Amino acid sequence: MNYTKVRREDRAIYDDAWIAEFLCQAPVIAVSFTDGNQPYVKPTLFVYDPERHAVYFHATQFGRTTELLRQHPKAAFTAFEMGRLLPAERAMDFSVEYESVVAFGEIAIIDDEDEATHGLQLLLNKYFPHLKPGEDYASIQSRELKITAVFRLDIQEWVGKRKRVDDDFPGAFSYNALPIRPTSA
Repeated sequence: MNYTKVRREDRAIYDDAWIAEFLCQAPVIAVSFTDGNQPYVKPTLFVYDPERHAVYFHATQFGRTTELLRQHPKAAFTAFEMGRLLPAERAMDFSVEYESVVAFGEIAIIDDEDEATHGLQLLLNKYFPHLKPGEDYASIQSRELKITAVFRLDIQEWVGKRKRVDDDFPGAFSYNALPIRPTSA
């Protein structure tokens, strides 16, 4: 099966540079893996490393994620951004603007201290670029790596997808513009 084949080819993005740039700016991914039976999804902070064509993320050394990935390293992830909501005359034609990336690969649990430090420092640099190790916070210590599992998902395949409409699309609006209200059936 070709996991990166997009049914709506008019929305597919196979441009590696676009996909890499999207991942560099995306704040969160949802990583999907399995215990061999039950799918599991972990939303997580991450960083894309273009030199390794991989993403790094972390968890505790002793949790479910680490246990499952030791046994079943195949995984997928998605990052996405929602755009404006697009009303229509018929319910089935309502839609939304979006951009997304889906990637497939295999996860390695990093045992090498240098690479684990590299992956964690990339994460810190992404989310806290204004803070400097050794100045604003203590650098990553070996003892911290004993309780932190660092994962590298080596990307084997990826694809982007995007739906955009004209700025003057009738009735288009941002989800954040909606008043908060309880839902009812």
